[in-house]
Amino acid sequence: MPKLAYLLAASHSGSTLLAMLLGVQPGACTAGELKATSLGDPDQYRCSCRERIRGCAFWQEVGKAMASRGYSEFDITSAGTSIFETQSPYVRRLLAPLYRHGALEALRDLALAFSPAWRASLADSNDRNLALIESLLEVTGSKVVIDSSKSALRLKYLLRISDLDLKVVRVIRDGRAVALTYTDEWNFADSKDPEMRSGGTGTRRPPQRRSMPEAASSWKRSNESCDALTTLLPASQRTEVRYEELCADPAATLNRLAAFLDLDPKRTRLDFRAVTQHVIGNGMRMDSTSEIRLDERWKSHLSDDDLRVFDKIAGTLNRSYGYV
Repeated sequence: MPKLAYLLAASHSGSTLLAMLLGVQPGACTAGELKATSLGDPDQYRCSCRERIRGCAFWQEVGKAMASRGYSEFDITSAGTSIFETQSPYVRRLLAPLYRHGALEALRDLALAFSPAWRASLADSNDRNLALIESLLEVTGSKVVIDSSKSALRLKYLLRISDLDLKVVRVIRDGRAVALTYTDEWNFADSKDPEMRSGGTGTRRPPQRRSMPEAASSWKRSNESCDALTTLLPASQRTEVRYEELCADPAATLNRLAAFLDLDPKRTRLDFRAVTQHVIGNGMRMDSTSEIRLDERWKSHLSDDDLRVFDKIAGTLNRSYGYV
């Protein structure tokens, strides 16, 4: 069966960096976030190779591979691989909450079962995801695709694809660092080059900013969602990576993940910019260096009041992950 490694995390936890590092390992490939949402203007959005994505030769080859699987007009900017892109307001409302524990998820599934539109869209989404994974494997000659989509609810439904061999890598980062990115995404969660921000367009959109209470709550809820799903998976299907661990010792971290994904740990490489990759998602994909440096700007940019607010809302969970 085609193999997928799914990076499960709160946003801005280092999943794009990890995806690009894993994507250059022999036998692996990545296209970033296979849910392929929030791409902005499809005519202006750039692939990480810096070509406009609709003119990128790689994605044209993927389109041909998709056509051979019955998707003759496939376009990654409207991939149809996200369960959240539905025309039904009823379904959208039911999908809005993040993944929750058993009984609540059972109620969600029961409510969704009443919608013929949901049954049809889920079947189509799962078929498209499987075809895209198979196409990426075909075009790259790899044996595992890395998906950095992060969402636990997306993962819930991918796990129902019986023809998919799916492994989960749970990615965790200090919540204070993540909260900083939520308060100012333009400066702390996009490409270092302002000209390559906003999907490679350099166009500054209305600022994506949240207050510290909102940022702390979002980080806490996202990680609770990820943890709730992770605990249901057998140990053989999941592993965990800390962003800080990856930055401190990338070679050892990649060797461990290579073994988990049945790749050759003796052939791991760190120069992930030396190979042209075709990644969609977080802005750091547009940077130009393979240097792996721990980002701890939260220590100088968060005020004492910010830290007190974060600790009140999310400090207990952050400490449970070992961050003091």
